[in-house]
Amino acid sequence: MNINTFKNDIFGGVTAAIVALPLALAFGVASGAGAIAGLYGAIILGFFASLFGGTSTQISGPTGPMTVITASAIATFQNDLQAVFTVIFLSGLIQISFGIVKIGKWIKYIPYPVISGFMSGIGIIIIILQINSFVGVDSYGSVIETVVNIPSTIKNIDFHSFIIASITLVIMFLTPKKIAKLIPPALIALVFVTLLSVSMNFSISTIGEIPMGLPELVFPFSFDILKLSTIITLAITLALLGSIDSLLTSLVADSMTKTKHKPNKELIAQGIGNSICSFFGAIPGAGATMRTVINIKSGGTTRVSGIVHSITLLLIVLVLAPFASSIPLAVLSGILIKVGFDILDYKFIRLINKVSKQDLLVMVTVVLLTVFVDLIMAVGVGITFASIIAVYKVSKNTKIKTIYPKRESDFDIDIEDKSTKIIKIKGSLFFGTASILDRRIDKVRARTKTLVLDCLEVSVLDLSAIFMLEEIVRRLKNRDIEVILLLKISDKKRVINLDRNNIFKNIKIFNKIDNAVNSIQENNYKRSPL
Repeated sequence: MNINTFKNDIFGGVTAAIVALPLALAFGVASGAGAIAGLYGAIILGFFASLFGGTSTQISGPTGPMTVITASAIATFQNDLQAVFTVIFLSGLIQISFGIVKIGKWIKYIPYPVISGFMSGIGIIIIILQINSFVGVDSYGSVIETVVNIPSTIKNIDFHSFIIASITLVIMFLTPKKIAKLIPPALIALVFVTLLSVSMNFSISTIGEIPMGLPELVFPFSFDILKLSTIITLAITLALLGSIDSLLTSLVADSMTKTKHKPNKELIAQGIGNSICSFFGAIPGAGATMRTVINIKSGGTTRVSGIVHSITLLLIVLVLAPFASSIPLAVLSGILIKVGFDILDYKFIRLINKVSKQDLLVMVTVVLLTVFVDLIMAVGVGITFASIIAVYKVSKNTKIKTIYPKRESDFDIDIEDKSTKIIKIKGSLFFGTASILDRRIDKVRARTKTLVLDCLEVSVLDLSAIFMLEEIVRRLKNRDIEVILLLKISDKKRVINLDRNNIFKNIKIFNKIDNAVNSIQENNYKRSPL
């Protein structure tokens, strides 16, 4: 590393820390763990994810999606923070295991409509849950509860909080780009609106005292065993979400720096960081897209920038903690509402009238389930829907054709009674198309003595299809119909290896159509009278 690179990394890290400060405070408060938990989440995760990570320019810390899950855990385990930190610790271990078994490369195969719906749903959750803080009313932990009680919330509005939050939101949305490049709008809002609130002597809720010095150690694992299933469910949700969030940010960093990240190494680093967060009462996080982009644009090129980002935040906590106690919660709500709008997937929304009905169905379903039901269920249902649609599309491209040799020029077989038929499969023969083949055979088996199943142009042959072929052969043999199977050599080996009932071993299997033709002609010659 040369001196210029080092200088750029320091500048990138310090700039990223300035951007991260108001967001860390806001996410800490929004999670229910407190502003200091958000700050230490950014410091600890940011440090270890950079130290061990697989994306050199990535800045990690609390993010909107991870904060929503953490808030859910805190609401679930009220007055039991040890259970919450057990969730965070286990989520880190799960992420580490994801990296060890090299699951990182598979994250990219999650369909885009699922990711789009999930992220947009998270954005909507953040916006809705900040409504009460925006108007100075005690918040609810549930989206449905917040929406249902909006009339009551409006009646109890605190106008000082509303004014402060509104000014914050205006700054967040309308700060000119030239100024935003120099000073992050969130930092402008945090400093300017807090000073305004103090100078006007507004009596509104604030962050409260933030302890100076290093955090005390917290030991997870002391919890009611009856809560274990809920703890594991939340931990898996955090781990999956943190992994997806981080690797998507890694892809953004790759596109900007023309580099290639190491996904499994990144997952291990994120898991280490989140596990360590649990011992210091800090909230978990993931790779943060906006902070990573700021770091890169400010000159950061190596993992030093992420480490500098964490050290800068730690110095701010040790020196400026007393000043943070005066920050109004309404300011943080305004910042978070802008974050919620930023998370919405405008790319998909702009194309909503051009995407297929199936993709739109998946996206809308995931949004609704994310907002009103459960995040992990939303991802599960979304992937299931998308998979079913993909299977349907693939099955439509699989061609199954019945060939009558006497009429087809490609198969010059002299059979007057038309008792030989050939079924040719082209494309994928798997669980989604095996039943179609079964129905086709039911239609042609009348007056058939010999049936050739031509699978030479099958690109995919899965276990379901092999078992279906086994059942087809067994049924046809019971009807005294001779079956000849045409398979590629590799497929033949698989079929024979899986043949525990000796079904395929007792039929003819060839890898060329000519061999099948010769075999049929020989049989006809033997059957024909002298």
